[in-house]
Amino acid sequence: MAQTLRLKIATKPWEFEQINKLNYETFVEEIPQHRPDTNRTLVDKFHKENTYVICTDKDKLLGMLAVRNKRPFSLDEKLGNLDSYLPNNRSVCEIRLLAVRKNYRHTLLFRNLIAKTVKHCRKQGHDIAVISGALRQKKLYEHLGFVPFGPVVGTPEASFQPMYLTIEAYKKSIRPTIEPKLPCSNRKKLLLLPGPVEIPLNVRLAFNEQTISHRSEEFLKIHRDTKRLLCQLANAKNVAILMGSGTLANDVIAAQLSLKSGKGLVLSNGEFGDRIINQAKRFALSFDALSEDWGKPFDYDAIRKFIDQHPDINWLWAVHCETSTGMLNDTATLKNICNERGISLCLDCVSSLGTVDVDLQGVCYASGVSGKGLRSFSGLSMVFYEQALSQGGKIMPSYLDLAVYHEADGTPFTISTNLVYALYEAIRTSKPTNTAVVSAWLKKELRKIGLNTVVPDEHANPAIITLGLPDQFNSETVGSRLESEGYSVSYRSNYLLRRNWIQICLIGDYSQKELTPVLEILGQILAD
Repeated sequence: MAQTLRLKIATKPWEFEQINKLNYETFVEEIPQHRPDTNRTLVDKFHKENTYVICTDKDKLLGMLAVRNKRPFSLDEKLGNLDSYLPNNRSVCEIRLLAVRKNYRHTLLFRNLIAKTVKHCRKQGHDIAVISGALRQKKLYEHLGFVPFGPVVGTPEASFQPMYLTIEAYKKSIRPTIEPKLPCSNRKKLLLLPGPVEIPLNVRLAFNEQTISHRSEEFLKIHRDTKRLLCQLANAKNVAILMGSGTLANDVIAAQLSLKSGKGLVLSNGEFGDRIINQAKRFALSFDALSEDWGKPFDYDAIRKFIDQHPDINWLWAVHCETSTGMLNDTATLKNICNERGISLCLDCVSSLGTVDVDLQGVCYASGVSGKGLRSFSGLSMVFYEQALSQGGKIMPSYLDLAVYHEADGTPFTISTNLVYALYEAIRTSKPTNTAVVSAWLKKELRKIGLNTVVPDEHANPAIITLGLPDQFNSETVGSRLESEGYSVSYRSNYLLRRNWIQICLIGDYSQKELTPVLEILGQILAD
């Protein structure tokens, strides 16, 4: 079940009840700092003066800390000469009672509590905070900018290191991950987009090879090998490589369908399904359309029923991976539906090819691109096909006629040899990634900070994570902030802006370490 995490200042009775219980669990049962009590509740001696910064998931408290600005502090009593350890001319407050539930301790919750607390302290006019940090967590505190001072206090069973944190030190501690030193225009961005994607060095070098004639035997061999590798990758019989985008490839499919008799059915549950509907209309195809809400799986029983009620339907066209949401539609079920009824299946595989397994056996036509999952340069698209129809003659432009490509062995028109070199190298040297594992981890961490995915995990392409933002946040603002920090996420498309969505795409080989700063930035934005 999705989590609805929230960072806030405690104000409600149930929040204070759980604060007192978590206080007991942490500082009596786990750290033996106070005596046990049969009620398993510990009310802090400064409770009425404390401001509690908390993290909740609906009605459950996950973590907390207390802020207090009234002297004497707890540390005043333990050290006696507290001010002698601190920088001069500062407005001091004290942070206490940091407690996080065990299953959330190795997440970003601790960092986000500190970020929210720093913001609160600054609003109150404080520029330094003191804390008695658990000695065993000293390195973690230091990583966030806390400076140890004075002797260790407490008991051997409950030892604490006095520390202070200044605003300047806190900002410096987060700069390596969210405040890069180089100007934005001069530093490398981490591309977390559905396209363009990070292109491996060997592919970039292949692109830089000397341009040769697309009619030369040297190039034709590479071209044939590239088609062979593409067919192996997608388990397809034939493929034509085109100069153009995925839209061109889908136009080619529409052109082939215009040569078929009978009627078609187009399915849509997102932006690119809607675009297929538009392309089918532009080719004046005879078809019906069935649409689901964005991010919702198709009702396959309803599709079967609709086709059975319309026996003149002889082709079906759908998107495999709906880029707008990350929805991965069930092509195996669509194959069965079509095979059982003798219907030709056509697929848009633009965002699935190279990101998930694609099996085009039994698929009449399918589109793909050289960018995105294949991790080469944009500029080439492809149409996979079982067999080419006879040439359309005057019915369609020759550039869209798949039979022209088939009869010319794939190179009837000028094509960039450099783009084909790069595509060949990208497919030839591609290696498995750990995208599924990293995606599962990232989604879990995103939910912990209150961000939920548009598509349920069981229906999602792990490489495309679409997030719906809370109403009080703006996707353009959030996307721009991440972009300014060096992390390019997808948010500029009109269909994302209209729905207040952003996308984090993992098309490539990403590590948890690379993505952790993104979580930190998002956590700070949500805490503001």
